[in-house]
Amino acid sequence: MHVQEWLETVPAVAVYALVGVVIGLESLGIPLPGEIILVSSALLASQHGDIDPVVLGASATAGAIIGDSIGYAIGRKGGRPLLAWLGKKFPKHFSEGHIATAERSFEKWGMWAVFFGRFVALLRIFAGPLAGVLRMPYWKFAIANVLGGILWAGGTTAVIYYVGIVAESWLKRFSWLGLVAAVLVGVTSMLVLRRKAKKAAPAVAAE
Repeated sequence: MHVQEWLETVPAVAVYALVGVVIGLESLGIPLPGEIILVSSALLASQHGDIDPVVLGASATAGAIIGDSIGYAIGRKGGRPLLAWLGKKFPKHFSEGHIATAERSFEKWGMWAVFFGRFVALLRIFAGPLAGVLRMPYWKFAIANVLGGILWAGGTTAVIYYVGIVAESWLKRFSWLGLVAAVLVGVTSMLVLRRKAKKAAPAVAAE
């Protein structure tokens, strides 16, 4: 069943909870399609008055901020052994090459890596745990986490919702294009990071 069609079958409260939980778990470090769920829910809100876009955006923002914060705490406590464990559980996402690429981003950009990482599918999974592992000062992490969470979750909800309102009749027939666009953005960013990770892998193995 289409994601949006499935969301139409559940109560609004369940949609808010689902969006918050999925985005929270993704931000915590578990590979889940948070962006797709958010885009689908925002499109649904634009077509059905039962779903309040403000509450939806707040749920997504809360999930993003809380999930990243928990990921930071886990990463700070678990350290590098945590990354090794994640590499065994999710080898496609937490390979040595991916970790090396993310670490270089953090070393170069600091708190901006947390902020802008919110907009990149793979970095969204890495940001919280890796910031904790690298022991980024919490106040820097918190500022980047809150601002990034509000701009990404709230901004995505607002943009998709208002696009849906303006082009409601069009989106009712072709709403899947929003999901395709979200998937393409996620896949493109993942391929770019994977290419960088492959280049970084030999250097990591040589150390």
